[in-house]
Amino acid sequence: MSWSGRFHGDAPERVNRWLAHQGVCSRREAEALIAEGRVRIEGETVADPGRKILPGQTLEVIDEASPGEGPVTILVNKPPGLVSAHPEPGQAEARSLLTADRAEGGEPPPPTDLSLPPAGRLDRESRGLLVLSSDGVVARAIISPASMLKKEYQVRVAGALTADRIARLRHGLSLDGRLLKPAGVFRRGEDRLRFVLTEGRNRQIRRMCELVGLRVTDLQRTRIGPLSLEGLPEGRWRRLTAPERRDLLTRGDPSQDPGPGPYPEET
Repeated sequence: MSWSGRFHGDAPERVNRWLAHQGVCSRREAEALIAEGRVRIEGETVADPGRKILPGQTLEVIDEASPGEGPVTILVNKPPGLVSAHPEPGQAEARSLLTADRAEGGEPPPPTDLSLPPAGRLDRESRGLLVLSSDGVVARAIISPASMLKKEYQVRVAGALTADRIARLRHGLSLDGRLLKPAGVFRRGEDRLRFVLTEGRNRQIRRMCELVGLRVTDLQRTRIGPLSLEGLPEGRWRRLTAPERRDLLTRGDPSQDPGPGPYPEET
């Protein structure tokens, strides 16, 4: 253990603030330690950067996160034909890919009894980046309505890609009686589009395309915020690293400035 202390305050206090007051590290450094799974309260790994320590509790900062401890997040390159979760009879679940022979880097698979719900689903016909996580903080960063993370998709469609259809896909459509947020939609060829979204309604892209007279024939999610499929072949999986987690939480924070406009202009 690199540091341990008991909190003697009269009221709960944010962990990062208390560690800074104790001279252990700065608040930003404390958030990084939490993201790396190196902070524990009463032996429990702290996963939420907003967690408060209670009077009388003991906090420990350890040298390194121990393998197998703390929340687990898995990145999967899901092939079509698998469901994200809750398979019906005769269906296979994406979790079935989490075997030792499909791991990138030779990592051991997570325990079979560990709950790993998807943080943003992909429907059965779609493929690409799927995040499975026991980390509630990561899940909220990805699927919260307030999240600033951009999700990117490569989509093939049947139907004419007219300028009017693309303009309608970018803004003005509604699903389930609610107006959709502006979307980045860019033509990538005769029958291909690149979508960039900051929300994730049920089968959103397929339903958007149907509204303008297009039919999706292939849909691949290639990016969620800073996470991408790079180096992860279809049907393979790997664990989220501590630096990736920290970057994901920073970019997903709604208090962060998203920059000038949601999408760059593209031809």
